[in-house]
Amino acid sequence: MKLNQLLERLEYEVTQGSDEIEITTLINDSRKVEKGSVFVCISGAVSDGHEFVSEVAEKGAYAVIVEKEVTAPEDVTVIRVADTRYALALMSAAYFGYPAEKMRIIGITGTKGKTTTTYMIKSILEEVGHKVGLIGTIEAIIGNKKIPASNTTPESFTIHQYFAKMAEDGCDCVVMEVSSQGLMLNRTAGIPFEIGIFTNLGRDHIGPNEHKDFEDYKRCKGLLFKQCKLGIANVDDPYFKEVFSGATCRTETFGFSERADLRAVNTHLMSRPGYLGVSYHVTGLLDFDVEIDIPGKFSVYNSLTAIAVCRHFQVPAKKIQEALKVAKVKGRIEMIKVSDDFTLMIDYAHNAMSLESLLTTLKEYNPARLVCLFGCGGNRSKERRYEMGEVSGRLADLTIITSDNPRFEEPQGIIDDIKTGISKTNGKYVEICDRKEAIRYAIEHGQPGDVIVLAGKGHEDYQEIKGVKHPMDERVLIKEVLTELKKQKKTQSR
Repeated sequence: MKLNQLLERLEYEVTQGSDEIEITTLINDSRKVEKGSVFVCISGAVSDGHEFVSEVAEKGAYAVIVEKEVTAPEDVTVIRVADTRYALALMSAAYFGYPAEKMRIIGITGTKGKTTTTYMIKSILEEVGHKVGLIGTIEAIIGNKKIPASNTTPESFTIHQYFAKMAEDGCDCVVMEVSSQGLMLNRTAGIPFEIGIFTNLGRDHIGPNEHKDFEDYKRCKGLLFKQCKLGIANVDDPYFKEVFSGATCRTETFGFSERADLRAVNTHLMSRPGYLGVSYHVTGLLDFDVEIDIPGKFSVYNSLTAIAVCRHFQVPAKKIQEALKVAKVKGRIEMIKVSDDFTLMIDYAHNAMSLESLLTTLKEYNPARLVCLFGCGGNRSKERRYEMGEVSGRLADLTIITSDNPRFEEPQGIIDDIKTGISKTNGKYVEICDRKEAIRYAIEHGQPGDVIVLAGKGHEDYQEIKGVKHPMDERVLIKEVLTELKKQKKTQSR
């Protein structure tokens, strides 16, 4: 492939060599460069690709894409662009033959609800015969293949690589989570989104390695609506108008408000031992009843979003109803049967906004006690710990503070920060640093009518300590605890 073919949708300057050369591979990781590669120099948080120009030249790179002045050997072509991340995105699309243009792409942005909504949309569209690819926080799904995710929105090269495999596999549409960081770092630049979705906005992802402030976070969310044909938005969110202030797409809305184009009315909470759900009626652009086996108001929002999208695929109401009834997402209010007396669930809520939303929802079901087990990640904002501690102390009848992903911090220090937040309330708490022991305590002390939430880990199957990810899946821990308690009971009854 000629270099200028990769650059055909970019403005660029050839500062050395020729853009007519043939190249073999497109690379942005210096370790993967081989003879004939074009290397894109990305200025990252940890390292700057511009510093590796000599190294990649020695490995046989034919060309480098830069946004700064560099010194390169005479036989290496140097292409100057305004933004190398943007260039990587458009070059990746060209490298894989513009696969996104062969499918209908649906992008979802927002602080919470993205993951659940992607799976709901996938479930509904597959019910009527569409083949749907998925890219998100938990995994990428290409046919029967599931690839664990390391970022909500992968690097642009990986996105287009997935798109190419999805198109080859026969997918006719893709539903993907679009993070604010993904938008900020141009990972989704050039993708022709047919539909963009805004779920909600809360004060999260603000810090040294994320967004500098809330205004920047809000601005980045709005970027999606400058590159999609149709924007579907939660009209009830207080930041909806600001996020859409620069939108260039057509707009539709959903929510509980009378202003919503598609709205939920007559909402009813449903509960029985080990089961929590919700039912409502959809009105406005559509008209039918819905029942879902996931509790709460945010489940209504998530399902309304999915319905709003699937309306544009002409999915019959009956198929939507059937698909929503069975849609489940790992680690998103995932109920685990452990007792006939109380309900236990796993959820990914890992910031104050999502935890408050979850606990407020569960309180509406009037449990005998609401028990919340959680920890906070290391090397992240202390504010998040204080806020989550305060939320749990205020809303839960009992908080079990434990460890999450301590990373390079001491778990006890993180627990102490959470306690600082709880101390602002009258909430009862216990602290058990070992997560398995904390889960054992929750199960052993479960009382009739309790709802117990294990928050923060969700779909994750590891615990990150000192830079190493150790296997740790809460589903496995629960099984182990139940087996051990059963043996203990047998021993005691002898």
